[in-house]
Amino acid sequence: MKSASTHTAKQKAKELPTTLLLVRHAMNDWVRTGKLAGRSPGVHLNPEGQQQAEALAQRLASRSIQAIYSSPLERAQETAAAIARPHKLPLQISSAISEVDFGDWTGQELKKLSQEPEWALVQARPSAMRFPNGESPREMLTRAVDEVERLAAVHRQECIVLVSHSDVIKAIVAHYLGLHLDLFQRLVVSPASISVLSFSPMGMGAFITGLNDTAHLPLSDKDG
Repeated sequence: MKSASTHTAKQKAKELPTTLLLVRHAMNDWVRTGKLAGRSPGVHLNPEGQQQAEALAQRLASRSIQAIYSSPLERAQETAAAIARPHKLPLQISSAISEVDFGDWTGQELKKLSQEPEWALVQARPSAMRFPNGESPREMLTRAVDEVERLAAVHRQECIVLVSHSDVIKAIVAHYLGLHLDLFQRLVVSPASISVLSFSPMGMGAFITGLNDTAHLPLSDKDG
């Protein structure tokens, strides 16, 4: 007769990881304007971004996906809607994976912002920065990681998609890599890229199994 411990070990071996596909929204006209879009309303995908979103949809069409979550911002929802279409899944909105609240900096030119006294701080020590009348990068990190942990628990052993923004995805990835928030900008997360976070079914924590994957995009689209 098999022992209870042997049966439990075999049962755990059959368990699947919980997989989160972290997708950055596709291209929009703000990406190359030198302005900080942030949570500005009405920022939609441009024609290039629409093509990128369709490429994402094709890349993930054959993947077994159980749920799709999106930042509330238009550019993220439009990207997520394209991914959701082949799977016939409803789009679920999560404000916890929305863009950083840059406060008074929202919509401003980066050239102008670089003259602000806080600019040097946000470049060197973002963990100590708070955007004027906005949030801090630490607050962004906390809300995003809390949401990742919540969704990983809700969707145990499933594969889900989270469509979010560059800094948010970088912060999530940095957290699970054990990389200090002050170094998170060393990571690259391009428009319409896929990064993969996999939670072990054996309770060994999370693993980064993919980062900034843009294999579905033409070479000309990979410089964003």
